[in-house]
Amino acid sequence: MITSLFDSLGDLSKGVSVAAVGGYGRGELSPGSDLDILILHKNKSDSDLLEVTNTLLYPLWDQGFKVDHSVRTIMQNRDTAEKDLRVILGLLDIRLVAGDVDLVAAAQSDAIHLWRKSASRYLPELKESMKLRHERSGELAYLLEPDLKEARGGLRDINSVRAIALSGLLVPSIERISTAESTILKIRDSLHTITGNSKDRLYFQEQDKIAEHLAYSDADSLMADLAKSARSVDYILSSIWHSVEHRGKDRSGRFLKKIRSTQLSPEISISHQEVVLSIDAPVTTDPTLAFKVAAAAAQVGLPLSLDTCLRLGEGAPSVSTPWPRVARENFISLIGGGQSMIAVWEAFEQEGIITSWFPEWQVVSSLPQRNVLHRHTVDRHMVETVVHASALTRMVHRPDLLLFAALFHDIGKGTLEDHSTLGAQLIVPIAARVGFDADDQQTLKILVEQHLLLSATATRRDLDDPVTIASVLALIPDLETLELLHALSIADGEATGKAAWSEWKAGLVADLVDRVRSAMVDDTIAPQPELTDEQKEIAATGELTISVQKREHDYLIDIVIPDRSGLLSLVSGVLNVLRLDVRSARTKTVTDSAVMQWVVIADPHAPEVTEVLLKKQILLAIEDSRALAERIQSRINAYATLPTIPVPAPVVETFTDGATDATIIEIRTHDRPALLFNIGDVITQCNVDIRSAIVTTLGAEAIDTLYLREFGGGALSNNRVEEVSSKVKSALLK
Repeated sequence: MITSLFDSLGDLSKGVSVAAVGGYGRGELSPGSDLDILILHKNKSDSDLLEVTNTLLYPLWDQGFKVDHSVRTIMQNRDTAEKDLRVILGLLDIRLVAGDVDLVAAAQSDAIHLWRKSASRYLPELKESMKLRHERSGELAYLLEPDLKEARGGLRDINSVRAIALSGLLVPSIERISTAESTILKIRDSLHTITGNSKDRLYFQEQDKIAEHLAYSDADSLMADLAKSARSVDYILSSIWHSVEHRGKDRSGRFLKKIRSTQLSPEISISHQEVVLSIDAPVTTDPTLAFKVAAAAAQVGLPLSLDTCLRLGEGAPSVSTPWPRVARENFISLIGGGQSMIAVWEAFEQEGIITSWFPEWQVVSSLPQRNVLHRHTVDRHMVETVVHASALTRMVHRPDLLLFAALFHDIGKGTLEDHSTLGAQLIVPIAARVGFDADDQQTLKILVEQHLLLSATATRRDLDDPVTIASVLALIPDLETLELLHALSIADGEATGKAAWSEWKAGLVADLVDRVRSAMVDDTIAPQPELTDEQKEIAATGELTISVQKREHDYLIDIVIPDRSGLLSLVSGVLNVLRLDVRSARTKTVTDSAVMQWVVIADPHAPEVTEVLLKKQILLAIEDSRALAERIQSRINAYATLPTIPVPAPVVETFTDGATDATIIEIRTHDRPALLFNIGDVITQCNVDIRSAIVTTLGAEAIDTLYLREFGGGALSNNRVEEVSSKVKSALLK
């Protein structure tokens, strides 16, 4: 129609062209879309231009088309584009409709040249405008009634990806973007057709009609498909912006920011504020590598590079079942990374890695929750829950179980069955696959099955009624499970939103937990380690004896050593300088010897661990403890340059063990280099004897239980307890 109208201009058409820009230029018109038209001319008079525009536009308006038009010369077009981001973005998609082809070609060439030349000015403006738009319109993937065009992950963001690609700074994955765009455009076309208007907001009442129109099984399937597409767009766009910010080039082609690589391990480093795998990393042969690099990224609070994710998605081998300890520990470190784990998890989900680990995740991936309480899809809600749970790890004695239960508490959704019951059935084989033992599997089953118990009971039952407390006691076997369930309830409520969790509700749940706790026996403090007859016999010799057992992914080290002050600190320090990461330890002093058992994981740079090496290093440390401390401080200083993430404050609690006349100090804190060395050193400087220790590292969380006595015998006085615990806590906060 426009072509025939243009032809009717006769001689007036000389030196004039009609171009399509924006969505019209891209050929992305939906039934209700506007026509974005640019009329270019070679210095036509005002009267001629008036006749041209009237001839072209009035018939279009009469036919019901909504036309957004501009009239400019090439020079005017160039000047306007230089000043107006929206104009130049529209010109990047310019297309000839009718008239002078050279005018449109010149406008297109000008726009691309200007865009590339001034990318360092335009891109920050584009990013800021996107940020404001996202704040107004929310996330397309998670809204009940999203705006298909303006929301994060929507059509405007797709156009931004293409614009950034035209800047020449990098080459994004246009193929993946195109697939998502096709889905969103298809849904928008259907929306315009069904509603008969040009609105791009997908209201709840239209979703069933559109699902039927597009042959989806139901509205949930429609919204899940839309969410997956939006998440794909957002993932690519987030990666692009990160690369532009840290690898963008100035006009001369130099990097705007060039950041030196920082090595985290032989295969993993930080480069340009991303965590990356080295070129020669064993991607196709090491099934634990994906776990290691994901944990590293989450714990330093940086994203994974897109190339690293693509390599792992295409080439990572399947992990054995049950998972080796190194895989499980790194997975717990990943999901314990707080807010920073979201980007890592999303990247792995986009590349298919999450569903390769957990096929059950496919059912809940992008599954909408069509009610006003929930802000997110099922899978994103569980991820948000584990983020909130990471701030509550000091509340519990098994932070790994809290994090794991938080991540999978709604895994039973997506069917007509009760999701708590089905989830309890699913979590057992999942936990077994990951390598949790039978007792832990049972605890996780209870947590998933009863994750609504405390909230429902606290808000619907009379807490003064003994029957209410008895009903909870019947379902929760011990205090450890109670504290886990309490923390899970808080995390679930906070992740759901203010409509589901308030101070009032939190107070009711806490009151219920206090009442149930008072009816239970405290069994959360681990008893002192028991020694075998063989260990007692070796201890009786009074000699330094070491045995090393190399296992598939770690070492089991048994040490019997003549007792002396500061042994726990000294031996853990030796292990640290040998690049051996302590995952657990059990120590006990009997007669005049300390009996120790350590489970350690060797750094790739660690020397071969042998009895001879350990004995030599321990004797050297006994001879010169200052040299050992200096070597450890050197390693700590190296780690101090790495980025960090926010973590909960450490918790230091003390108890009296009436059975052994000892003072128990329990420390729950985020793991860090030489942690046990520092704790032991502080206690030694307080002139206190560590008689036994139970040390456990769960992912990135450490729980250390130490049995202390005065050197003259007996438990510590109240003043001494306060002194020791205060100094330990101060050391942990440094």
